[in-house]
Amino acid sequence: MADPKGFLNHGREVAKSRPVDVRLKDWNEVYVPGSLLPIISKQASRCMDCGIPFCHNGCPLGNLIPEWNDYAYREDWAAASERLHATNNFPEFTGRLCPAPCESACVLGINQPAVTIKNVEVSIIDKAWDSGDVAPQAPERLSGKTVAVIGSGPAGLAAAQQLTRAGHTVAVYERADRVGGLLRYGIPEFKMEKRHINRRIEQMRAEGTRFRTGIEIGRDLKATDLKKRYDAIVIAAGATTARDLPVPGRELKGVYQAMEYLPLANKVQEGDYVTSPVSAEGKHVVVIGGGDTGADCVGTAHRQGAASVTQLEIMPQPGEDRAPHQPWPTFPMLYKVTSAHEEGGERVYSVSTTHFEGDEDGNVQWLHLTEVEFIEGKLTPKPGTERKIPAQLVTLAMGFTGTDRENGLVEQFGLELDERGNVARDADFQTNVPGVFVAGDAGRGQSLIVWAIAEGRSAARGTDRFLTGASELPAPIRPTDRSLMV
Repeated sequence: MADPKGFLNHGREVAKSRPVDVRLKDWNEVYVPGSLLPIISKQASRCMDCGIPFCHNGCPLGNLIPEWNDYAYREDWAAASERLHATNNFPEFTGRLCPAPCESACVLGINQPAVTIKNVEVSIIDKAWDSGDVAPQAPERLSGKTVAVIGSGPAGLAAAQQLTRAGHTVAVYERADRVGGLLRYGIPEFKMEKRHINRRIEQMRAEGTRFRTGIEIGRDLKATDLKKRYDAIVIAAGATTARDLPVPGRELKGVYQAMEYLPLANKVQEGDYVTSPVSAEGKHVVVIGGGDTGADCVGTAHRQGAASVTQLEIMPQPGEDRAPHQPWPTFPMLYKVTSAHEEGGERVYSVSTTHFEGDEDGNVQWLHLTEVEFIEGKLTPKPGTERKIPAQLVTLAMGFTGTDRENGLVEQFGLELDERGNVARDADFQTNVPGVFVAGDAGRGQSLIVWAIAEGRSAARGTDRFLTGASELPAPIRPTDRSLMV
């Protein structure tokens, strides 16, 4: 146990953010560099090393949180990094992007502010990189087996790294021009600078993983041809079919899916554009969808110089405390103020878009909405609440409905889908096609980054067993695992 009185002597203290007027002038991460290390030992000491560490169950990866909290308290960063990497391939990603269900499950959180698990995690891995404690782990021998991984998001990267370390020859196919999937082009730079992806990819290359960018399986290369080339395949193509909004005026110019808007801003940071082809500069921006992707659109619009930003959510505003039906240690739906919301804009709850209105040139100018309420369990428009708000750029951030069905990948492999429209798999994450496995959002549906990494690790174990008859790789989860953390 780090410090038996740690949680009594120290209150919760989180990472400091840069002032809003400063961070809006750039795209760097919002937190003050180096602000965590001076406080992190005290924060780690608040961990009580519980007899039953519910944080383990709160995290799909089963992170050994009390163990690396103890090492962080003692400032043994090398040991902390080893314990952290024992269950998580990419803690620098989760430490920045995960909503921290582990903190919701923290026992201390029953009657006090929870341990700052996420801040401790990112401090450990950043210190490990700075100290040179993160090194390539090349396999001792090669198995002679080959594996293709389709998709280079967190699930695909986790599966690829695990299988490479098991001795298989792994090639990752990515349809975009750079490796990283949604980490690269869906997550704005101010949430995670892409240098973190780049140095992890270099580690994976040094271990032997190969990357093939600009190749979309199903279009550029037939799935059947890929299957002939490799002994096994892991599909980690994500759930990229965005939910649309079929209302009058949807066809107007200026109405985009979030994943049409966000990648362009990231490409500016990569040097592909001087300015984004779809910019919010000087425009009244409306973001439809109250989740994390919507918040990413809000923060991006602020940095592009939007005249105003309004975020709409059809559901009622969540409370600041746990609802009775979401008791500890489940992951509750709470009112969140992200860094993007700190920067300005307005959030409007319990409203539904009825239609868009444009000018004579076909550009969107107004969004018409109405308030809604639950009546007999259904969201119903409230009469007399219709109004319109200015909207010269609209982004749809309403989630995703499943994996891409238009590129032919599902049909060419002959994959079966489950009742939710995701690729079906068995207990080893294998699909109905022998030797073809699926991990991440493609099999689970839209979910969290920790679930993606956990699924990638588990699918790697199933693939390794298929190739060799046995596996020593860990399997954090089963395909049937469900929780409120979706």
